[in-house]
Amino acid sequence: MHIYFSGIGGAGIGPLAEMALKAGYEVSGSDKQNSSYISALKSVGIKDIFLNQDYETIAKVHSKHPIDWLVYTSALTMENPDAPELRFAKDYQIKASKRDELINKILKDKNLSLIAVAGTHGKTTTTAMIIWLCHQHNVPISYLLPAKTNYGPMGDFLNESRYMVIEADEFDRNFLHFNPWLSVISGVSWDHQEIFPTRENYQQAFIDFIKQSSQTLIWQDDAIYLSLNEENHAISIQDPVNATATSIKLKGLYNRLDGWLAIQTMLRICDSPVEQLIESLNLFPGLSRRMEQLIPNLYSDYAHTPEKIRGVMSVAQEIAKSKSQSIIVLYEPLTDRRQHYIINDYGNCFEGAAQVYWLPSYLAREDPNQRILPPAELISHLADPTIAQPANKDEGLKRTIDAHLEKGDMVVGIAGGGGGSLDDWLRDSYLIN
Repeated sequence: MHIYFSGIGGAGIGPLAEMALKAGYEVSGSDKQNSSYISALKSVGIKDIFLNQDYETIAKVHSKHPIDWLVYTSALTMENPDAPELRFAKDYQIKASKRDELINKILKDKNLSLIAVAGTHGKTTTTAMIIWLCHQHNVPISYLLPAKTNYGPMGDFLNESRYMVIEADEFDRNFLHFNPWLSVISGVSWDHQEIFPTRENYQQAFIDFIKQSSQTLIWQDDAIYLSLNEENHAISIQDPVNATATSIKLKGLYNRLDGWLAIQTMLRICDSPVEQLIESLNLFPGLSRRMEQLIPNLYSDYAHTPEKIRGVMSVAQEIAKSKSQSIIVLYEPLTDRRQHYIINDYGNCFEGAAQVYWLPSYLAREDPNQRILPPAELISHLADPTIAQPANKDEGLKRTIDAHLEKGDMVVGIAGGGGGSLDDWLRDSYLIN
């Protein structure tokens, strides 16, 4: 079967293309722009990747090697419901779907049980920790991970594996297309308001996801938030006190909580003692854009809600305390539309920061009817607005960062965007390619 992946350079589609290749499918694809990840995909054997998404390009591919299935990113239909590749698939009666259908096919064809990690925050880290522990304890695993690590590819398939681990994203209600053997809920707070216009809509989606799962791990606070039946034996409600009372030594409370969920998952799929699992977890090397040190004292992290920002700050404070450093935050909100919903929730989420430099929001899939909220207006809703000031990604900000680094401060860039984001700018400004 020949599968053509539209948006193959993305964190959602690329790992699936790599998994499909290793599972024995013929793979090709397209993207708008080149990237280091596309180079990585080519290096593992996906040679036919085209930096053009027009009708003619996919037609040429199809004429040489007939395409059986077009798998596309959710963003494609949102940006252009009449995208050329979709029109081509329709004209030539080629199956076209989002990635969930292909994942379900691989699960069925390869007889795998699905471990799906979901949640508003913490799901990528928890997924990565499960994969790390599987590697350390010789549990063959197939998986999809939308972040880079130094211990494996972003997408992998092993013939001997019994389980597939994925991050199940609630965006576009994607996770509702799965029926997990085990669902792991890392934390729930209202997000993706363009998909879930009310808090109740969002809560119901998670309730439905849990109903579709054979068994679920979830925190006590989230079980209360979702009004789950505590007598349902398929739902294992976790007490955070138990997690924090263990010998998990990872930096940051939220990392330790994610680690507890990873260990609880492992106890269901292997016979390693919990003490050995904790020892292995304490060696977890992290992943890209999760308190990733770019150069000494300069870090990049991925966060776009107040809850996630608090998680970043918990890690930063533990690192800074050990070095007696001041914490300087560079913050780029992800999408303006999200800000209209969370503007009053920022509160004290930057607690522990000596200074916050607040950049204009990273714009993507915006509502044209909404006013763009400037940094100064968003800052005014902080519990202490005096700690923050507007900034831009320019030479002035770079000089400011350099001055803080020279003083020995800890500088943390917090952003959720992709190409052209604060994370990209920091890498371009400070890393030598």
